[in-house]
Amino acid sequence: MQSPLHQGDHSIPHDVIALDIGGTKINAALVRISRNDAEIIETSTTPTVTSDGSGGVLAAAVRVAKDVLATHPDTRLEAVGMSAGGVIDSTLGVVTHATETIPGWKGANLAEPFTAEFSVPFRALNDAHAHGLGEALFGAGRDHRSMMMVAVGTGIGGSIVTDGHLLQGSHGAAGHIGHIGVSEAEDLECTCGRTGHIEGLASGPGILRIAARLNAGDEATKDGKSLAKAAEAGNTAAQEAYRIAGFATGKVIGSLLNTIDVDLVTLAGGVTEAYSGWLDALRQGVAHDAMDVVADTPITTATRGSHAALLGAAAFALDSVTSEIPAEGMEA
Repeated sequence: MQSPLHQGDHSIPHDVIALDIGGTKINAALVRISRNDAEIIETSTTPTVTSDGSGGVLAAAVRVAKDVLATHPDTRLEAVGMSAGGVIDSTLGVVTHATETIPGWKGANLAEPFTAEFSVPFRALNDAHAHGLGEALFGAGRDHRSMMMVAVGTGIGGSIVTDGHLLQGSHGAAGHIGHIGVSEAEDLECTCGRTGHIEGLASGPGILRIAARLNAGDEATKDGKSLAKAAEAGNTAAQEAYRIAGFATGKVIGSLLNTIDVDLVTLAGGVTEAYSGWLDALRQGVAHDAMDVVADTPITTATRGSHAALLGAAAFALDSVTSEIPAEGMEA
């Protein structure tokens, strides 16, 4: 992908602290970005403890960021970037919409504690946006002009990156693929409170619900790993649950390809690696809905793993402070 990282002074590396706040842990990294790549120099992790609400989570994030920086005291820190759940105003660093997974996360000012502690610019992105941007710039999408990432795990999210530009949308909500309606999910409640969305059917919890309806058995439906193991072992109900979910997800991807016509689709998240039959069904779903002109769009798995969100958050933060990634390089 022709990225904004290819502009400006190519010889000078830039150091950024990046954080990825998840439901169970907070990852922090010192990321060094140059023209052609981004390298994670140091990492540190701490549990996500939600009992003290958003304030406690952010305080823990500051501490783990300081731990990373302390290992390299001579670092010339230029920015701090964050990947986090929810709809985020990336200019202000404020969460505008979120579930109550972290009490008080909606309305949380993510920027305030970090600018106070580190005295450098701070930028935040939705986690799927950060993951997609990192994968587009430094992973599977780096040799393509445009890429759509589809992340299928506990939920279903996505992002679209073209020529290094991240599409966030007018409200920061672009890429919420999980909230596209599909007929197969007609009677299923989604995490957003509505019914009929793909996330209610084809996320990890959704697949478990399908398997339970199909009588896959208590042992098989205990959790995602158990269901994948049962499917690989020949449990036909478990296999059918993955087939239904994969096919429906593929139909959504096919319809999106008809709309946005990207060069590449990358897949990320735990479901994508759970059972091989899921991917076969997904490809069949894409073929079912995609027009002939886009039906052969390559579909591949993401290559940067859990580091992609850190890399994307770091690159986005650096955008605000260096001429190497000018402000017009990535949509704010």
